[in-house]
Amino acid sequence: MTTVVLIVDDNERLRGMLAQVLHSRGYETVEAATGSEAVTKTSSTRPDLIVMDFDLPDMTGADAARIIKNDPRTQMIPIIGCSALSGSEFRHAALEAGMVEYLIKPLSEERITAKIAQFILSER
Repeated sequence: MTTVVLIVDDNERLRGMLAQVLHSRGYETVEAATGSEAVTKTSSTRPDLIVMDFDLPDMTGADAARIIKNDPRTQMIPIIGCSALSGSEFRHAALEAGMVEYLIKPLSEERITAKIAQFILSER
């Protein structure tokens, strides 16, 4: 069974780079550029995990995570927050919204794939 990761970032280049890394490691990816698109795609594709930027054009990643976590059909999907915003208040907001981790960009391939594997395995 293929593992599906939803990548949410308004930067198309970063989404593409992460998708390429994940494809090379055997993951299937779905992409979204906004929080509302992430909510819609989460509902329609039911990914195994979401990697979500915190600073999105229409809402914060925390707001999108709250919507996803309040839906009984999607509440169990782990969400890893990623952002260049490094203050502890952002990490706190992300975890309070239901994200399982908050990582500071830039991320190495090894770190993000290790975190994805950690949370995918813990959900099975």
